[in-house]
Amino acid sequence: MFYDELKKYSWDETTRAVASKTAAHVEAALAKEHLSIDDFMALISPAGAPYLEEMARKSQRITQERFGKTISLYIPLYVSNACTNHCVYCGFNHSNPLERVTLTLDQVRAECEAIRKLGPFENLLIVSGEFPTLNGVDYLEKVLRTARPYFNNLTIEVMPMKERDYERLTHSGLNGVVCFQETYNEAAYKTYHPKGMKSIFEWRVNGFDRMGKAGVHKIGMGVLIGLEDWRTDVTMMARHLQYLRKNYWRTRYSVNFPRMCPAEGGYTPKVVMTDRELAQLTFAFRLFDHDIDISYSTRETPAFRAGMMKLGVTSMSAGSRTEPGGYVSTPDALEQFEVSDSRTPLQVASEIRQLGYEAVWKDWDKSFDDNAGCKNEVCTTE
Repeated sequence: MFYDELKKYSWDETTRAVASKTAAHVEAALAKEHLSIDDFMALISPAGAPYLEEMARKSQRITQERFGKTISLYIPLYVSNACTNHCVYCGFNHSNPLERVTLTLDQVRAECEAIRKLGPFENLLIVSGEFPTLNGVDYLEKVLRTARPYFNNLTIEVMPMKERDYERLTHSGLNGVVCFQETYNEAAYKTYHPKGMKSIFEWRVNGFDRMGKAGVHKIGMGVLIGLEDWRTDVTMMARHLQYLRKNYWRTRYSVNFPRMCPAEGGYTPKVVMTDRELAQLTFAFRLFDHDIDISYSTRETPAFRAGMMKLGVTSMSAGSRTEPGGYVSTPDALEQFEVSDSRTPLQVASEIRQLGYEAVWKDWDKSFDDNAGCKNEVCTTE
C-alpha cells in the first residue's frame, strides 16, 4: 500500500531537494524524453520558471502525439452536500450552517435530463459529500443506475471506500473514481481535517490502492493548491502516480490541480499559485507522464483554459453547477466553490473548434461494459 511507500520520503527533504535545483538540472531534464522524479522536481522548481516557453513547446508536441488535437468535455452533478467531515477549507464543512440537500432518485433523473439538454455530454462526474447513512454505497449505487441510461461514462468523486464497495459499483455502471489527497503533508493534513473519516490520512492515501485492486477503469488524482507548498505536494503526487502505474498498470490515470478559493466559513488559501506557476506545473506533468489525462475545471478563467488547452490540457469541465441539484432541482443550494468559467457547454465547444481542436463528448461506450463486468440488465433504472 502506498502509505508504507510514502513513509520513505521526508516532506522537508523533498522541499529542500526541489529548491536546490539549478538551471543545469532543468536543461538536463529538458534534453530527456523520459523523466525521473528528480527531473520532474527540476522542471517545477524556481529554476525551471525561465524555461517556460521551451517546456510549453515540448508539452504541446507530446500532447498532440498522444491525444491529437482533442479536448474531452465532462460535466459534474452534485448529488449531496451532506457531510460529516470538518474540512476547514470546504463550504460543505459539517459545522457550516447551511441547508443540506441530498437528491432523490427522481431529482437525479431530472438533473440528468437537464444536463442532456445543455449538450451531448457522455462524461458525467457524480460528486457527493461524505455522510455514509445518507449518501453511502447503497445510495451511490442507485444514483449510478439512475444516471447510466443517460451517459456512457460515469465517474464519482465521493468518500474513499472499501475495495469490495468499489468493485460493487463497477457492476452498477462505474467507470472512474476521482479522489483528491488534498495534501501529502501528513502532519498538516490533520489540521485541515480535524474530525470525521477524512481525518484518517492513511485510509485516504491507501484508497487509490483499493481502487486499483477493484479494477476501476480510470483513477483521477490531485492535491489542493493552496494548502501547503505546492511543489512538494505535487512531487509526492508524482511519486504516488509512478507507484500506481507500476502496480495497477491496466488502469488509466488523470490529474487535476485545483487552486483553492475562499470558502464558506472564512477559509483563505495559505499559498497562492500564479497562472505562470500552474502552466509550469502542467507542462512538467506532461513531460513526466506522456499519457496522463490533465484536467482543468471551471475554477479557471476562459482565457487561461483556452491557452492551456493547446499546450497540455486534455479534458475540461463545462457548464458546471457546484451545488446539489443546480441544473434544475435545487438551484439555490450552497455552491461548493464559485466557478470562473460560466459559459455554456456549447459556447465552450465552439471556442474549442475555433482554436482548431475537436470537442470530444465521449470516451467510453456502454458496449465496453460487458468486459468491465457491468451487464445491461444491471445498469438500468429500477
